[in-house]
Amino acid sequence: MIDIHCHILPGIDDGAKSEAELLKMAHEAVSDGITTIIATPHHMNGVYINAKAEVLALTEHANQLLQKEEIPLTILPSQEIRIYENLIRDLRNNQVLFLDKACKYILLELPANSVPYQIDRLIFEIQILGVTPIIAHPERNSAIREQPYLLYKMVKSGAFAQLTAASITGRFGKEIEKFSRQLVEHQLVHLIASDAHNADTRGPRLVSAYERLAEYGGRELADEFKRNAENVVNGKGIWAGEPMKIQKKKLFGLF
Repeated sequence: MIDIHCHILPGIDDGAKSEAELLKMAHEAVSDGITTIIATPHHMNGVYINAKAEVLALTEHANQLLQKEEIPLTILPSQEIRIYENLIRDLRNNQVLFLDKACKYILLELPANSVPYQIDRLIFEIQILGVTPIIAHPERNSAIREQPYLLYKMVKSGAFAQLTAASITGRFGKEIEKFSRQLVEHQLVHLIASDAHNADTRGPRLVSAYERLAEYGGRELADEFKRNAENVVNGKGIWAGEPMKIQKKKLFGLF
């Protein structure tokens, strides 16, 4: 399996704190059947700035550690990019990292509790550059949970979305688990990733999430999500069903 979103690089954000923890996370990933991890440290989120050159160097060093310890895992370099003012400029100038060597996909992070009003325009401008944004963990965005139409518009316009493994298995609570299922059933998410930050409470685990996905949509759907992760790494097209709107329940017929 391929994990397209993981904070495994040590000491640069709120993920792994040390090389020892990196190795512990790597062992856990391999035990779970993960063969490739895309390292996605936070970039431009108001706390962390992880420039392209630094991430590339740290990823190379991380792979050297894995080889030395004979751990059968490959780490690829990328970023979890928070929406920021100069993103389009930096995309044009090759100053950010993509999820693939073909420079087709980026992992885009929204604020935790809102969706910027200019998101539709931003997605359009990203696509004009030949790049497709993958929205990270929309199920954990409180504005999207309140107004699912916000995500529907993004997906309808050509963006993809990535569900966090712990969300669909219930580790973030029943509300997020229920909403994750709705996103799956309405074809508003297309990938699952661990978004792992450590080896203990938020480890790189995917198997249980794919099992839950198969319960919701069948084994074929789970396999499509796995292939989508492979296609992201290889810069190929992502499978997506026709997105559907989630209808919010009306209160006493008043709204």
